[in-house]
Amino acid sequence: MTAALMTPSTSHVLLIPSYNPGGLIIRTVQEALTHWQPVWVVCDGSTDGSTALLQTMSKDIPNLRVIVMPFNQGKGAAVMEGLRQALEAGFTHALTMDADGQHPAHLIPRFMNISQDHPDSMILGKPVFDDSAPQLRVQGRKISNFLADLDTLWMGIGDCLYGFRVYPIAPLLHIMQTHRFMRRFDFDIEAAVRLCWKKIHPINVDAPVKYLKADEGGISHFNYWRDNALLTWMHIRLIAGFIVRLPLLLWRKFDS
Repeated sequence: MTAALMTPSTSHVLLIPSYNPGGLIIRTVQEALTHWQPVWVVCDGSTDGSTALLQTMSKDIPNLRVIVMPFNQGKGAAVMEGLRQALEAGFTHALTMDADGQHPAHLIPRFMNISQDHPDSMILGKPVFDDSAPQLRVQGRKISNFLADLDTLWMGIGDCLYGFRVYPIAPLLHIMQTHRFMRRFDFDIEAAVRLCWKKIHPINVDAPVKYLKADEGGISHFNYWRDNALLTWMHIRLIAGFIVRLPLLLWRKFDS
C-alpha cells in the first residue's frame, strides 16, 4: 500500500490521534497523505488491530509515522505526545484531525497555508453540518460555545469542540505540560480557551463535518454521562480561571 510522495513540510505536521477506529483509519490516512505530508498517527492504546495495519502501511510510506501509546490515555494525551515528539523533530505547528473520517481532508492545505501566513494564530475549523449531523450534538454544543466565548470575553472562538485545527506547538505544549487536565475529551475546548488567554488569536475557517453511520464504518467513543461530567468539571475550572483573569482580559479587550 503506497501513497504518492510529495516534498514534506518541515514546519507543519498533520497529527491524527487514534483509538480503536476500525478499518476506516486506513482511508482517513490515505486521504490525508494525498493532501499533506508528513502525517503522524498516534495510536492511543488501540486494541482493534488498527495499530498493526498502520505500522504495515508506514513501511511503504516514508512520510507516515506511527506513534504507539502503551495504553489508552485519551485524545488530549495522544495529541500531547504527538506535539512533544513534533517539537523535538523541529516542527512549529500541527494540524489535528480525527481518525473517524469526519474531517475534510481536502481542506488540509488551505488550513496549513493560512497557518503559514499567520504563524502566531491558531486556525480553528468552524463546522458546517449536513443532514447526517445528530441534532442533539448540533444544539448541545451551543452551551459549550457560549461558555467558551464568555471565558475569553468573545475573542472569536467560532466553535470550541471541532477538532480540525492548526495549533502553534510550543505554546500549546507548554500549557499542557503545566496543567494536569486536558488529557481526554476536554482537550479541544480547553486548548482553545487557554491559548486565547495566552493571546494566541483564533482564525475561523468554515469546514464541513460528516457523521458516518455504523454501516459506513462510523465509530463513536462518546459516553454521554462520563463525557458530559468531564465537560462540566472542565467548564467549572475554566470559569474559575476566567474570574481570576477577568481584570487582565478586560484591559486587553478595551486597550486593543
